[in-house]
Parts: sequence; C-alpha cells; structure tokens
Amino acid sequence: MNVQTLLSIISYTSSWSISSAIVMIICNLLCIGLGRYAIQVRGLGPSIPALGLKGFGLPELLATTSLGHIIGAGAIIGLNSIKIIN
Repeated sequence: MNVQTLLSIISYTSSWSISSAIVMIICNLLCIGLGRYAIQVRGLGPSIPALGLKGFGLPELLATTSLGHIIGAGAIIGLNSIKIIN
C-alpha cells in the first residue's frame, strides 16, 4: 500500500498540552465523584486510607479512573476536532 495514501487516512492527533491535561483531570474527577455514589458493592478490595473515602478502595479507584480516561480521551479528541483546544 502506498504510504501517502495510508497517511492521508489517519487523522491528525494533537500533541500534549496543558489544556488537554486539564480536560483529562476534570473527566477523571467527575468519574471518581460519579463512581463514589454509583458503585453499589464497595469495599471488596484493599482500601485507600489516604483519600479519606471510607469504603472506596483500590478496585473502585482503578475502575473510575479507567472510565475517566476513556471519557477524557473522547473529550480531548472531540474538543480538538472543533478547535476549542489545541
């Protein structure tokens, strides 16, 4: 396959910037806050006493931040495509 054709199919992705980091942090914090109240069965794994969230352990933190990264990546790509962030 021709390299130029392949490169024209692939969309441009922006490099890292402080605005994309802020969007990712906001998405992760929103998902942690949502997961704090939405997860019904909590506290099955090791807890994280440093956060001060009783019953919100490592499995819940990993699950909510994973969802936050998925939503954050979509938000960054979407905001970049409509030229709100660079």
